[in-house]
Amino acid sequence: MFLSDLLPATISWQPAAGDLVLLGAVEADLPVVETVLATLPARARGQVFVEVDSAAAVRELAAPGRVCVTWLRRDLGQSLGEAVGAWLGEMLPVDLEREHRVYGWISGDRAARIRTNA
Repeated sequence: MFLSDLLPATISWQPAAGDLVLLGAVEADLPVVETVLATLPARARGQVFVEVDSAAAVRELAAPGRVCVTWLRRDLGQSLGEAVGAWLGEMLPVDLEREHRVYGWISGDRAARIRTNA
């Protein structure tokens, strides 16, 4: 079975070894996030942002140890777009000695994308 068989509206999830992983989702897309997290290797590194209405929607998500899950609450004015932008700004610093890569998917996008500082 392929990951694409499990994901609704296939997101073509295929990060390269060593890529930082970024997932950003609204509550309605939690099944996609859970499916992707279940397929990540134990040594995966990255960030998951989930935007929900309030604390009532926050719950446990199983993720590899080096993947941080952050819940964003609209009732507190927290925003998925702002969180993703800030995280990318921090994780893709200008460094001429090596390329920084983030492989990510954000709710509403049908395909995962590579972000790089190059």
